[in-house]
Amino acid sequence: MVLTFQNYTRYLVIVLFALFLAACETVPKDSATSTASSSSTTAAVEILDGVYVGSDTVEMLAVNVPDRIFFAYDSYSLTKAAQDTLEKQAKWLKANGSATIAIEGHADERGTREYNLALGDRRANAAKDYLMTQGISSSRVTTISFGKERPVNSGSNKKAWAQNRRSVTVRTN
Repeated sequence: MVLTFQNYTRYLVIVLFALFLAACETVPKDSATSTASSSSTTAAVEILDGVYVGSDTVEMLAVNVPDRIFFAYDSYSLTKAAQDTLEKQAKWLKANGSATIAIEGHADERGTREYNLALGDRRANAAKDYLMTQGISSSRVTTISFGKERPVNSGSNKKAWAQNRRSVTVRTN
């Protein structure tokens, strides 16, 4: 086969297109963890479904103890970042033996009200169960599901949905 200018141009276009596609690699759906600073405290944040869940939605249960964890779409499985946050919460709860908490389960706007209430309940209970494995008594933790009724971000896009798929730990006493 003789390499003519026309064939050379075709091969060059194919190689450039392949390089372009390789440069467009997306973030894997597995959650990656990073940290972000917020004044004098540090909050764990995640990348879920390829979307950065920024620290702007995270508040603090206590100093350096984030109040919320995030979940992947249609999931109540705890990511590594969620487990790290819950371990910080458990450590704080052990140091504050009289403190009681409520864990609120939330979902994004997609799905029916009933489905999202059930999913929020599973998310809250997943967090509670993990705290119990860390030595926290179930009598100190209550759960409630708000489903999609209390979004932290009212947008209808991937970032808003990722921020709304969460459980929030609130001190009750």
